[in-house]
Amino acid sequence: MSILKGINLYLIGMMGAGKTTVGQLLANNLGYGFLDTDSVITQLAGRSINDIFAEEGEPAFRQLESDVLAQVCAYTKLVIATGGGIVLRQENWSYLHHGLVVWLDVPVELLYSRLAEDSTRPLLQDPDPQGKLRSLLEKRTPLYSQADLKITVTAEDTPAEIAHRIIETIPSVLKPQVPH
Repeated sequence: MSILKGINLYLIGMMGAGKTTVGQLLANNLGYGFLDTDSVITQLAGRSINDIFAEEGEPAFRQLESDVLAQVCAYTKLVIATGGGIVLRQENWSYLHHGLVVWLDVPVELLYSRLAEDSTRPLLQDPDPQGKLRSLLEKRTPLYSQADLKITVTAEDTPAEIAHRIIETIPSVLKPQVPH
């Protein structure tokens, strides 16, 4: 499966969009490695994202995220699931654009139903988590829209179907290679 010719595939989108689950399936289908930037950060920091947020604040977490992304983009043949807010920093786009960026666009209601029981999301420690999700999505949508590929996800879509749709759509967004 060499449709990507080794370039990395970056999955962006809100928390709960399924980036990790879909990313692992994509990596298997493409014969790629898989990385989740949040997992890399927790391994490097030796503590949870909640703890990083609580102890050092969101800006410190975002800096770690940028550092990880800068290192990851030096590699090839990876599917990378990114944190939902990775699009907030302009410098991150310079890294993301080394690869193919896929936005998993999931409606707020579906995100909320997936995340309702998840206490590991620092940005959802809010009296109105659904309202918080909606405002985060509104703020981030113009940034997510810079992705090369937008995949709209519904409650009926299985992760395997989403991965399949991404693989089918990739050729339509790749720039044709000009023979030398």
